Order: sequence, then C-alpha cells, then structure tokens
Amino acid sequence: MAAASHTTVNGHGAPPQGWDDVPRPGEADDEGTASGPFGFGSSLLTRAAKAVASQVQRRVPRADLDERDPDYIRETLPRLWLLSSLYFRGEVRGLGNIPDEGPVLLVGNHSGGNMTPDTTVFSLAFHAYFGVERRFHQLAHNLVLNWPGLGFLRRYGTVAASPENAKAALDAGAAVLVYPGGDREVHRPSWQANTIDFGDRTGYVRLAVEAGVPIVPVVAIGGQETALFLTQGETLAKLLRLDKALRLKVLPISLAVPWGLNVGDVLGHVPLPSKIVVEVLPPIDPREEFGDDPDVDEVHEHVTRLMQDTLDALASERRLPVIG
Repeated sequence: MAAASHTTVNGHGAPPQGWDDVPRPGEADDEGTASGPFGFGSSLLTRAAKAVASQVQRRVPRADLDERDPDYIRETLPRLWLLSSLYFRGEVRGLGNIPDEGPVLLVGNHSGGNMTPDTTVFSLAFHAYFGVERRFHQLAHNLVLNWPGLGFLRRYGTVAASPENAKAALDAGAAVLVYPGGDREVHRPSWQANTIDFGDRTGYVRLAVEAGVPIVPVVAIGGQETALFLTQGETLAKLLRLDKALRLKVLPISLAVPWGLNVGDVLGHVPLPSKIVVEVLPPIDPREEFGDDPDVDEVHEHVTRLMQDTLDALASERRLPVIG
C-alpha cells in the first residue's frame, strides 16, 4: 500500500507487512512503509512529526470491514486504469491461480518506496477480474490510514495491519493482501531490486495455518526502478533514535523526482514510468503440502524460494530498466 486508485504512501498501499513486528494491543506496528516526516528545520514537518509520534503510540485500531465501498471503487477504477495501464504499462499474469471465492492470503513482494506502483497495478487487475463486489482487503500501517488525504484508502478496503484485523478479514471470506517485507523491502537499494527480502518475518505463515486458508504468492517487478534507491537507512534511523522515538527502523535515502536527494520519502515522489509486471503463482495449502502441523520455517522457505525463482525469471525478461 498498500490498494488505492493511485500510488500512495505505504504500499498498500501498503501493507502489512512483517507479521512478527505487527503490534499486539498497546504496541505500535513498525513494519509499515509510511516513514515519518523528517524535513529538518521545517515547522510544518515538525508538527507532522509530532502527529506521527502520537499515532505511533496509539493502539492499532480494529478494522471496520464495512468501510470498504464497492460503488466508490467502481467509480474510481477509470483513474486507476489510466495510471496502471498507461503510465506503468501494467501486466498481470496468473490471476486464475487465485481461488474464485472464499478467503485467501495473497503474499507479495514490496517495491517502489512509499509510492507502490505494484500495488496499484495488481489492485486494478484484481478488481477487473473478480469484480468490485468480491471482498478484497489490504493491510497498512495505522499511520497511513490516519495520514491527511489518505482516508479514501479505507473505502478501498485497506485496514490497519495486525494479526487480529487480518484474521477478521479472512473470517469474512476476503482475499487479504500482505507484504511481509514491509518498510525494509520496499526501500531496499536499487541494486537489490530483484531480491525477495522478507527477512525472518514468518507470521504470515502462522496466520494462514491458523485460519486454514491457502497462501497465494504475488511476485512483482519494476517498482524498484521508479527511483534510485540508495539505502534503507537502518543505521541512520538508529543514530537518530527514530526506532525509539517513532518506532521507525528505517530512514531511507533515494534520488527521486522532484526532490533530488529524498530523505525519508515522507512526502512521496513522482515515480518514473517503469513497466510493472506482476505474476500470481498457484496457491499453496500449508497443511496439505506440509502436514497437519506444518513447520513454519519450512513453509516460509518454500514460499520465498518460489517467489525468488519467479522474480529471477521476470528479471531475465527485462531488457532495460524502466523500459522493461
């Protein structure tokens, strides 16, 4: 998020993302890709930083699944189509691998900094293929849902990232999109663009096992070519104690339009028109393939290996960065 009618802060529009870091009640979710404001010396950003700090300390709100508005999605799909199909020349393969009905956990890799074009492209394809009436929810940091101007994400089905909210959406029969790589993966350096980086975040596997739903991997390429990503800024975040003050573990640095040197990507950026390709893989039933009591690490390794093999294949098809 991170699915919205255009690219937005946090991959769905970001998403979810690091299930081992999703907060329990009273804790903060530090995995979202919406970085806090760090425009040093700016009174506006200083006030924004205080607001961010306040939100970080808040409990992750319980999802109101009824905020999703199919009529609103239907009305805004033309704008989504313009961005996805014309600007990013989006191509989505394998949508038929997603079960036609019932709950499913869609597990994606995350790219593009706080602007997440892969989510935009996939969201359009999902709604066009299955129709806007099918329940589809995306998980995002609670900061994203409280960020000025991004309230419309709730109407697209975006809910605050927590195991409880994800379970509630699955129990309601929804397709739920998660990004286990979170802020670390979405800000990875450009030379690591073709790497699946979930780290040791395996909570999505436990969620699928406990909910009894299949895992459907969603692999995307092109998002990390929309800017020049230099560093995730984990060391810088620690030096500035952002991990303590705001529970933000990264302070990414990139070269992006229109800012030039872009620190934090808090205000987003204008993504380059990179060609985005998304491939959906066949569903994985953890219990059917790994036994009644599947080993979480074994399932995680299997999922990430399949996704990495697919990403390698997609990378071999590309001729030039951005051009595709």
